[in-house]
Amino acid sequence: MLHFSKMHSLGNDFMVIDGVSESAKFNTEQVALWGDRQRGIGFDQLLVVAPPSDPDCDFDYLIFNADGSEAEQCGNGTRCVTDFVRRRGLTQQSELRWRSKGGITRTAIEDSGLIETWMPEPQFDHQSIPFCAASEAEPEVLNTALGTFQVLPVSMGNPHAVVFVDDVINLDVAGIGQALSNHSAFPERANVGFCQVINDGFIRLRVFERGAAETQACGSGACAAVAAGRHSQRLSNRVKVSLPGGKLRVEWPNAQGPMKLVGDSTFVYQGQL
Repeated sequence: MLHFSKMHSLGNDFMVIDGVSESAKFNTEQVALWGDRQRGIGFDQLLVVAPPSDPDCDFDYLIFNADGSEAEQCGNGTRCVTDFVRRRGLTQQSELRWRSKGGITRTAIEDSGLIETWMPEPQFDHQSIPFCAASEAEPEVLNTALGTFQVLPVSMGNPHAVVFVDDVINLDVAGIGQALSNHSAFPERANVGFCQVINDGFIRLRVFERGAAETQACGSGACAAVAAGRHSQRLSNRVKVSLPGGKLRVEWPNAQGPMKLVGDSTFVYQGQL
């Protein structure tokens, strides 16, 4: 028997498993079945909390997309696992360090109940993303069957492509997002963020996540969009990000070092398989 919790942040929803207290064994096919919204539990990502592999961290956590593929980083997920381990009694610390495939993140619970996540420093060099292109031009121009698009590739511990648009509401996010996410320039695929800059402190964002399609919110995508906006001189150091599921706050004071992502975490229900 496997126990799990269903959680979300701004509608970006997760199945969360305690791999510290219980043995969590599963395969790619099982994850894809659980992730099916018609035949399974339904989620954007599966998160598995595990004992720390690094003595400087409190926990490891594994991230799997709804199609069963493994991901490196999840900003909203980090807040949910922070809430989860406290609910499960695995810790009562208000500040935690987490290791995932994308590196180390630090979380802290504010007095308001919102949770801060300090995401890894954004990386723009193509090798770190990874991104395959003939030049280091910015923005990069990618050709797809749906048209030609200017993208700014960036890594938040996982690969992102940011596309600045004039109108994010009336946009074929599913079609264009899939075309860019699966473009040969991204050998590991990419999360694609479509960003409309309202002013230097406010953006509207929709994100197509690899392995999950468009989601209600994406924390690492919000950070990637702000990083790309700072990098291209469009945004200030404190930005409110409006996503379909709600709002996040992103801060990057000196345009270097970790980024602070602030948002909520919501517990939905407990279940067992």
